[in-house]
Amino acid sequence: MEANNTIRYVTNHGGPTLGYSITSGVSILERDGHFFKDLNKDGKLDPYEDWRLSPEERAKDLASKMTVEQIAGLMLYSRHQAIPAVSKGWFASTYGGKPYEESGAKPWDLTDEQIEFLSKDNLRHILITKVESPEVAARWSNLVQAFAESTGLGIPANNSSDPRHSSDASSEFNAGSGGTISMWPETLGLAATFDPETTRKFGEIASKEYRALGIATALSPQIDIATDPRWFRFNGTFGEDSQLSADLARAYVDGFQTSAGEREIADGWGYDSVNAMVKHWPGGGSGEGGRDAHYGCGKYAVYPGNNFDEHLKPFVDGAFRLDGKTGMASAVMPYYTISVDQDPVNGENVGNSYSSYLIRDLLRGRYGYDGVVCTDWLITADETAAKDSFLSGKPWGVEGLTVAERHYKPLMAGVDQFGGNNEIEPVLEAYRMGVAEHGEAYMRERFEQSAVRLLQNMFRLGLFENPYLQAEESARVVGNPEFMKAGYEAQLRSIVLLKNKNKTLPLKPRAKVYIPKRYTPPGKDWFGNPTPETFEHPVSLAIAGKYFQVTDHPEEADFGLVFISDPKSGTGYSQEDTNEGGNGYVPISLQYRPYTAVHARETSLAGDARPGDTLNRSYKGKSVTAHNASDLNAILETKEMLKGKPVVVSMLLNNPAVVAEFEAEADAIIANFGVQDQAIMEVLTGAVEPSGLLPMQMPASMRTVEEQFEDVAHDMECHVDSEGNTYDFAFGLNWNGVIEDERTRKYRKAGQSV
Repeated sequence: MEANNTIRYVTNHGGPTLGYSITSGVSILERDGHFFKDLNKDGKLDPYEDWRLSPEERAKDLASKMTVEQIAGLMLYSRHQAIPAVSKGWFASTYGGKPYEESGAKPWDLTDEQIEFLSKDNLRHILITKVESPEVAARWSNLVQAFAESTGLGIPANNSSDPRHSSDASSEFNAGSGGTISMWPETLGLAATFDPETTRKFGEIASKEYRALGIATALSPQIDIATDPRWFRFNGTFGEDSQLSADLARAYVDGFQTSAGEREIADGWGYDSVNAMVKHWPGGGSGEGGRDAHYGCGKYAVYPGNNFDEHLKPFVDGAFRLDGKTGMASAVMPYYTISVDQDPVNGENVGNSYSSYLIRDLLRGRYGYDGVVCTDWLITADETAAKDSFLSGKPWGVEGLTVAERHYKPLMAGVDQFGGNNEIEPVLEAYRMGVAEHGEAYMRERFEQSAVRLLQNMFRLGLFENPYLQAEESARVVGNPEFMKAGYEAQLRSIVLLKNKNKTLPLKPRAKVYIPKRYTPPGKDWFGNPTPETFEHPVSLAIAGKYFQVTDHPEEADFGLVFISDPKSGTGYSQEDTNEGGNGYVPISLQYRPYTAVHARETSLAGDARPGDTLNRSYKGKSVTAHNASDLNAILETKEMLKGKPVVVSMLLNNPAVVAEFEAEADAIIANFGVQDQAIMEVLTGAVEPSGLLPMQMPASMRTVEEQFEDVAHDMECHVDSEGNTYDFAFGLNWNGVIEDERTRKYRKAGQSV
């Protein structure tokens, strides 16, 4: 039976509307003229059921009533859940033992895995990825909540999501809403506006759409400062500058967490609020050689510039110091990385969630953070795949511990929750270890401490009173015209004009344009799944045709328009190099042409001395070629074919790039960070004047990339173009030339040239 047909509502005058499922066994209590849900079905009004009390009072009462098994389940955070579930691959699940396509299940039905972890493992925190539609998401959420309400103490589910508002369909995290949702630039594009108000507006709108999809926690924002330009998580950040990142982090979290007016319950929290889980403490943007800690090859964050403290600023000056009433971000996620030699107390080099210095002493002690700390996904699982594979556990620095010991150590360090862990038993085993070492009373208190933090985040949002959705209302809210318009306007403000030789832009409407097809060789995505070879137009010709006359004959064109993305050269590890007797480590290149790392370190700053691993991870003298080297060919070939007529380059930037390979051949260059095709066309034709600024430096060469320090921002030699402009942080052009305004005055660094 569908949950939608079994939900009943009770109105409180001067209090919250209660929603409950008639299948759950929950009844309604009346006390003092008010109504309350009898969630534990004992016929009494317990403090945790009394919405008149504070979230803290309610959480403490509920935690005291929970069994160790129930608290252990609360500490779990599920692996990725698609709605409906996929039938193949790493995230596959079944319905009645059958794949979705063979099961006869409805798309909103619960999977076998979901039923098991909700009932057997007491799990209540679920990570949602792709959903078929807002209506399906709402119906699935209602079924989950009805199931949760029917068991134990009636604790609701706290569903969550990675960012899903991207305009770039190729983005790793653009799982989508399954239907229309407001589309915004990537986080790096929000940074390119240099406008906290735009970011706050995004948070306000995205939170309403999240709640309409049944999502109460955002696994965002990512506020690491991206101080190494090669890092593949760069486009999920607010760039490399700590002050800009702090200001935008504060605005983002305020937007997500704050409810106002009749939507507020108390202290800024309410029915429009979404918990923000800021990541990744203490900053993951300084991986050696630009490598990323999702992979075994990138487990080490290094600090050659002795600049660890600056990486904390977006947290302690931004997300932990809000302007709004909620005060600070309600949750924090440490990164996978081992922050090398940054523990002066214990001298440990372990993954950040395992470090008692980084969590207990620094985050909770020095900075007084008392919200939820949740590990990144699968840090407690064994490493089971190659060093360039995402599909593996990531127990960096504690590979020798058992799975249970990998739960116990973070618990003792001050962690509350384990990301990507569906099974309760290792948490219970960790509890037993604590009892053996510290006694039953100590461990019971330690578990309740985490339970209170986790439960408060649910009480604040009104989930215990009414976690249910109305599918029709969800469809109305998600992607409504007002929200779509706001997202599109932010896209326009995020586009950066880098070059405009002889005022090539704006182009005349209805001019003839030649747009070359874009070739992408076969490869693999960041999950390791194969991706096909493609040769196709990189932009919708139907949309381009609304602004220009599109021709396949370059000799007929008035100008050429070439769409490219920044160079992609892999993870920094090559199994082929290992097979040939090397250490496996290769450069990450930001140029298209083959690159040889002449100026790399002779000896890496970090490595793994274990047998079978690599202590010296240097790649000096090795070569690599960008996967999308054909992007450069497209520019040079178009330039030649157009015989002196203007060539415009539109560049999708996920990372900084060495543009020296083509810049002189381009008459105009615009950069974007994930926008719709229409937004690019409106800037090209002058319907909108560009106003975006670079949220990072663009390097002059790969030599400056190799010689910069991974942990230091603004330390590269920047590209100077044929017009004499320097592509430095906070640079951008409008129709009148280099932008100079209150944003550049506030954020541009002293001594910068433009």
